[in-house]
Amino acid sequence: MAGGKASARQKMINLMYLVFIAMMAMNMSKEVLSAFGLMEAKFADSNEATANRNEALLGDLITKGEEKPEEFKVPAARAQQIQIASDKFFKYIETIKNDLIKAGQYKVDPKTGKLPFESMDKTDILDEAWFTGDRLTKKGQEVMDQINLYKSEVQKVLATDESYRGAAESFEKTFSTEKVLNKDGKKIDWLNYNFQGFPAIASYTKLTAMQNDVKVTEANMYNLFLGKTLTEATTLNNYKAIVLADKSAFFAGEKFQGRVVIGKYANVPPTKLVVQGQEIDLSTAIDSTGAAKLDFNVGNVGEHTIDGQFTFIENGKELPIPIEANYVVVPRPNSATISADKMNVVYRGVNNPMTISFAGVPDNKVSATGAGLTRGSGTGKYNMVPTTGSKVTINVTAKLDDGKSVGDSKTFRIKDIPKPSGQMVGKTGQFSLPRNNVEIGKVEAVLEDFDFDLPLTVTSFKFKVPGSPSVTCSGNRLNSQAKAALRKAKRGSAVQIFDIKSKSNGPRIKPAAPIIIELSN
Repeated sequence: MAGGKASARQKMINLMYLVFIAMMAMNMSKEVLSAFGLMEAKFADSNEATANRNEALLGDLITKGEEKPEEFKVPAARAQQIQIASDKFFKYIETIKNDLIKAGQYKVDPKTGKLPFESMDKTDILDEAWFTGDRLTKKGQEVMDQINLYKSEVQKVLATDESYRGAAESFEKTFSTEKVLNKDGKKIDWLNYNFQGFPAIASYTKLTAMQNDVKVTEANMYNLFLGKTLTEATTLNNYKAIVLADKSAFFAGEKFQGRVVIGKYANVPPTKLVVQGQEIDLSTAIDSTGAAKLDFNVGNVGEHTIDGQFTFIENGKELPIPIEANYVVVPRPNSATISADKMNVVYRGVNNPMTISFAGVPDNKVSATGAGLTRGSGTGKYNMVPTTGSKVTINVTAKLDDGKSVGDSKTFRIKDIPKPSGQMVGKTGQFSLPRNNVEIGKVEAVLEDFDFDLPLTVTSFKFKVPGSPSVTCSGNRLNSQAKAALRKAKRGSAVQIFDIKSKSNGPRIKPAAPIIIELSN
């Protein structure tokens, strides 16, 4: 991707894409999420600029096809096939991006015209839409099918001429969907490797980068059909110095580690290299690919600039190429993020979903313990079922990249299930009903304003008619004795249903609040 015969501008963008992939593996800070947004904007701007150039190139081909049909009619037709396939696939990717924004309920700021990059940290949007267990969902398979359809349509055009073999091989590498080795040395599906478990802004940027690949492919194909070289110029004047950091953000006190390259990985030996005002020893800094390794203290927390200069010899003269890049230093994490998904307390005897994470540390290096706490399914997901006591403490430990461990804890209050309310025909408290509705009605117990789904079954209650002794009823309806007392009650009488006892499939439930019913007939 960094090499090949792309334009100098696209070489720079494609190398930025490599940085993007390396950054995606991190648990992102707000600064890094914002950096993803800025990178996405650069890809979007590049796509617009490339689209304009492509339109001009295609117009040139069509014109030449009309003026010199014997030479350009067939290439112009092939270019139009490429344009149709690319436009269709580009628009399909745009629908995926729109679906991602809609699912995350992200809105463009009307003042800045930008998405809320720093809050686009959800990882479950594409996970739920595209993946299920170790298989793809219907939507995930659709994405792969669309990628393969685009590849097939382009390769079908390139297969018409043997001279296009090199372009076909380069295109296949750019849009390869072969399985990828993960950090554990296991091969996993391409879609999982590139999109599963990543923040929304990372996936959104990756999709924009894929659109950039589509536009660059169009440009390469049009130039190929015009019989031109696929680069705008071969001189080093049009190359850019690109910094590839080993990771996207660094803790205060760490050393910056990464590489800086000129346009593409090429053996173009410089005569001098200066970074941050210091001249670098070329004998140890330049590797076999032509990349210069960097190693210096990253400085304090905040955004920093890398500046320097490569010096090459071209046509017998020194050619300076500036190095310009930015990186962000974030604080070393010292506190965990622990939050109950339902509320800021936990309830005894029920399953309390929780999300537990540690800023800057991936989920597989975070462990949490606590009475009644168990691992759930999903990144950072846990279940808490407290039993005894009035408080429970959750302890969290995280292992950092340098091998050191940090820990934190948080205490939650344990509350009993609140007292339910008695209910009949959906009404609670005091209300009016016809006598017949009371006679056939079902007595229920409900937990009002309770965030958990805990069905209750009424086992018994007492029924009282003014002037008559109370009647104890089993189950959830009036028995014959209670019905007989109800028939004797006068119109306007207030009958009471109280001492309503119920049970759940878990914790013990307190008797429900009574209901008072005024007979309307």
